[in-house]
Amino acid sequence: MCGIFGVVLGSDSAYGQAFARKSLTQLALMAEARGQDSSGLAFRDPAKKRIEIFKGDISIEELLGDKRVRQKIESLSGAYHANTDQPFVVMGHSRLVTNGSQTRNENNQPVVKNGIVAIHNGIITNDGALWERHPELQRQYDIDTEVMLALIRKHIEDGWGVATAINKTVTEVFGTVATALLFEDHPALALTSNNGSLYILTNETDLLVFASEDHFLQVFATRMSLDEANGFRLRQVSPGTGYVLDMESFDLREFGYSDEPLRAAGDVMGGDSHDIEVESVARPHAQGELIMDPWEIAWKPEAAKEEALLEYNVEDIRTLRRCSRCILPETFPFIEFDEHGVCNYCRNYKIRNNPKPIDELFELVAPYRRSDGQPDCLVPYSGGRDSTFTLHVVKRVLGLNPIAFTYDWGMVNDLARRNTARVCGKLGVEHIFRAADLWWKRENVRKNILAWLRKPHLGMVPLFMAGDKYFYYYTHQIKRQTGIRLNIWGVNPLENTEFKVGFLGVPPDHDKKWIYSLSAQRQARLFANMGRIVASNPRYLNRSLWNSAGGFLWRSVLPKRDYAHLFDYYCWNESEVEEVLEEYEWERAVDTRFSWRIGDATAPFYNYIYCTVAGFSEHDTFRSNQIREGMLTREEALRLVEEENQPRYPSLKWYTSIVGLDYRTTIATINRIPKLYGNGGQARRRVEEGE
Repeated sequence: MCGIFGVVLGSDSAYGQAFARKSLTQLALMAEARGQDSSGLAFRDPAKKRIEIFKGDISIEELLGDKRVRQKIESLSGAYHANTDQPFVVMGHSRLVTNGSQTRNENNQPVVKNGIVAIHNGIITNDGALWERHPELQRQYDIDTEVMLALIRKHIEDGWGVATAINKTVTEVFGTVATALLFEDHPALALTSNNGSLYILTNETDLLVFASEDHFLQVFATRMSLDEANGFRLRQVSPGTGYVLDMESFDLREFGYSDEPLRAAGDVMGGDSHDIEVESVARPHAQGELIMDPWEIAWKPEAAKEEALLEYNVEDIRTLRRCSRCILPETFPFIEFDEHGVCNYCRNYKIRNNPKPIDELFELVAPYRRSDGQPDCLVPYSGGRDSTFTLHVVKRVLGLNPIAFTYDWGMVNDLARRNTARVCGKLGVEHIFRAADLWWKRENVRKNILAWLRKPHLGMVPLFMAGDKYFYYYTHQIKRQTGIRLNIWGVNPLENTEFKVGFLGVPPDHDKKWIYSLSAQRQARLFANMGRIVASNPRYLNRSLWNSAGGFLWRSVLPKRDYAHLFDYYCWNESEVEEVLEEYEWERAVDTRFSWRIGDATAPFYNYIYCTVAGFSEHDTFRSNQIREGMLTREEALRLVEEENQPRYPSLKWYTSIVGLDYRTTIATINRIPKLYGNGGQARRRVEEGE
């Protein structure tokens, strides 16, 4: 998830001061692609017997520009260059905020606990259970990394060596760990990962650098002219392994989690003790929370009053005329009923969950399969249930060696991040993150919602989600960077939401191949109707416009190569998917018992709009497709959607707060929008359909 990196130059290294400075800068700026919510650097200064840390809620680029940090880099690289007995040691972190607010600096990385300094990429999802299991340990912070350091120190004090202390700790952890550790009382750098999201480049004589991605070190090696001819080798810290580097002798030793436990005498121990000093580097202007916990929202004193503001007009919705076969209501765009009460969507429906033989999928992936242990498949991983199931099948059934990839555009909530950590950690799958500038993306969303609230139109609701469509762009980028050609998507064939463009006057296409595709004719009508709406509400002409347009192009227009869809070959079965989620101890949301759309922070908001105004949501379309596929009875579907369409207060509060909207004003405005059901509903529906 986050980006971690580091540079160690041996005391007798031939590389100079400029090389040390440039190495640090190059690695730091590449790591920023994985998160820029906060950052930190840890410098080991053997001359002053001190580990000095600078960190704060700023990007790594801003941190590098801080005067104190620049001076530290200059003095430490200068001392290394002038003193043959002093190595150059620095490691850093560019954070995508998960557990622990970035506004409390103790939660930012590097994390310090009991004389251990750590940078950690990943999430420990059982940290609460570990604190309970070890009551002798004292918790001070919110961040999950803390418990890992407390346990490592405990095992060291029990007489175990560094490698064994790490083994004993990480095997207790559930989640993902890719970490680098410095010790106040040992001249060692330790590196380890349980899912392979860590790489090192070294000649094993005087230089070692590490980073979260293979691509970062490939670029670094090229820029710094570090090739195999000069003895350099780039390798992955494979899942369940690690390295301990004695920084005085530059002895690098690999270890595995199954290795025979070693007492302290068998590891790098002793050495001069170093003091640890932490300096905060704060953002010039205070920023709000980047993460919030819906569990805490649900228990706040104002929760009951705020939840009472939400509408759920279930009695009126029950009176809507619905298709006699599925459950689509009369408010659905372009719906028509025949003399038997069957809608046109049912009459034109073609079975979608009718996959080709699984053998054909094995044949499809065969040319991409690698025998050298290198990754051979990219799985776009949103953190939702279907992408989780897809990653499981790709690894466990197809036997491929995948990399999971997540694009966080600001609306991947903390629940989704924790669930991806559970799955990738247990599968031992490398997880690559690309994180947008969350503040910028969320500000774009805020501007578009404020424009929409001024003159609401159901056809413009998808604009709130436009920022996530760059998932397709970054998928293309990661494939290029990793050299992986194949990617397998977990697009659910039943998640067809025609109504979203239907409210923009675009009629349904019952023959389209992919649920995200739009024909040229439908695109023309979409843009024409959208243009009329924008012309009547110029507030949509804000800085997010080009971002939204680019996302649309990548999702629906530009060609896609070497794309495969799991459910073209594997029958989607809700019960089977739920069983797989249980295998990974998937965490559920606080405000719904269902597993669909719980990792997407936007879904509760737009579904509240659709249900409040039109009397249905995407849950109705999904369950209707299940009816048509013979998976559900109509009675079961009606019962399910009535529960699924219940407003989710904690998630709605989370969303409005994180985007920067006033919850009460926003909900009140939505509630005032004229309903498409009840008196005058037919006329309003014609307007919403662009007629």
